[in-house]
Amino acid sequence: MTLVMAQRSPSYAGTLPYWADSASLPLFPKLDRDLTVDVAIIGGGITGLTTAYLLTEAGRRVALIERERCAKIDTGHTTAHVTMVTDTRLSELSRKFGKTHAQAVWDAGLAAIAEIDSIITEHAIDCEFEWVSGYLHAPGGRADSRQSETFEEEARLAAEMGFDAEAVSNVPFIGGPGLHFDNQARFHPGKYLGGMAAAIREGGGQIFENTGAEEFRDEPRGVKANGHWIHASDIVVATHNPLVGLAGLVSATAFQTKLALYTSYAIAGRVNPGTVPDALFWDTADPYHYLRVERHDDHDVVIFGGEDHKTGQASDTHACYQRLEGTLRAMIPEIDVTHRWSGQVIETADGLPYVGRMADHQYAATGFAGNGMTFGTLASIMIADAIAERPNPWADLFDPGRAAVRRGLWEYIKENADYPYYMMRDRFAGTQGKSLRAVKRGQGKVIEHQDQKVAAYRAPDGVLTMLSATCTHMGCIVRWNDAERTWDCPCHGSRFTTEGQVISGPAEKALPEVES
Repeated sequence: MTLVMAQRSPSYAGTLPYWADSASLPLFPKLDRDLTVDVAIIGGGITGLTTAYLLTEAGRRVALIERERCAKIDTGHTTAHVTMVTDTRLSELSRKFGKTHAQAVWDAGLAAIAEIDSIITEHAIDCEFEWVSGYLHAPGGRADSRQSETFEEEARLAAEMGFDAEAVSNVPFIGGPGLHFDNQARFHPGKYLGGMAAAIREGGGQIFENTGAEEFRDEPRGVKANGHWIHASDIVVATHNPLVGLAGLVSATAFQTKLALYTSYAIAGRVNPGTVPDALFWDTADPYHYLRVERHDDHDVVIFGGEDHKTGQASDTHACYQRLEGTLRAMIPEIDVTHRWSGQVIETADGLPYVGRMADHQYAATGFAGNGMTFGTLASIMIADAIAERPNPWADLFDPGRAAVRRGLWEYIKENADYPYYMMRDRFAGTQGKSLRAVKRGQGKVIEHQDQKVAAYRAPDGVLTMLSATCTHMGCIVRWNDAERTWDCPCHGSRFTTEGQVISGPAEKALPEVES
């Protein structure tokens, strides 16, 4: 189908990302003196800032340096899809690594989303975070019978592993068959990292901007920036494409051959509220397109990306934007496009990121592909665990050498059943219907949990209350009353509080609590 571009003058803000126009981070000084800390971190994106936050919370003395402004380079050019669903399909991960290892990859993504949620709750960061659905679909909603079967096969595999996924015949807004995933999320990355940076500073961590790393040395260990040395026991290189650091030129050059750098394009525009459902969408095209919304009081912002190509290998990058806008206008003709920008994603040969030790006391992370927000957060968890000498269930899987995984020496579930995330995994992924993570703050939902109907309510502070959803009068299933914040019985009119107490009969007994 030929797309006809609308004849109009777009109100683009150059190639400025939407995030840069809608939030500003605190300003931090340049490094102007020598320092001695426990950990020096190079890079002020999501990986660097989250690592600094976790280590500061753990009592480590931390100094982070960023050569420009924090959260303005790679993280600042994201579209901020927060999802555990990887670019590499779950079935392909299973073929490459086995089912339990494929499960481990998605488990890791869910753990990262849970960490983001926890940080936001802990520090009351106002960053438009919402748990939303995600949809994988055919381009334009047009799928043949084989692709429909593939969606069903992927859904069955995901369900086997305990994830909330189902094949659907009609994807909202897009149309046609696809895959629906619960418990994905979206947020404003600038506002999130601004809140995190403030928490780092309040916790005693030091952040320096306009401070680029100039030199590394091992004896004594440190990094030089702005002519000053930061002496540290450990160094974390969180620069998207890792610096050489202490790894040595030969080792670093060899490592670069494992990475493929791609440029991806994004545009954003205003639409009337409710034009697009509040969900994440991505299609099966190659390269694929991805879409999400950002809510405002009087309008929504649609953010749409794609047109990926290897960096430096497109002769007309304006054409990439034009094709992207043409595709978006075919879906939403009335959109007022306001922003366009590009970012870089790094892919690896096997579809998994590299996170771990690159040299003695030096750690790095890269190769996040389209999962920068989740894998960047995950890398921070893993690096913080490594520095604290704590075991981590994903260390071998994402290790830059992958030796244990390749030789079949790594057993994910058996070896990591006592890791805190794994012990409470059912909080983040359910095998039946809607999981507990689908229950948003301030809302209630009836879900399937441990073979019974449960009335689950999550308070604004994140505390979850779980009650039997069976009315104590005649056994009907209660429903959530969003306006009154009550559980109401549709059969005979009984009403209950979020704690299960009877508001009005004919029921006389409270809804009993259900163990989490």
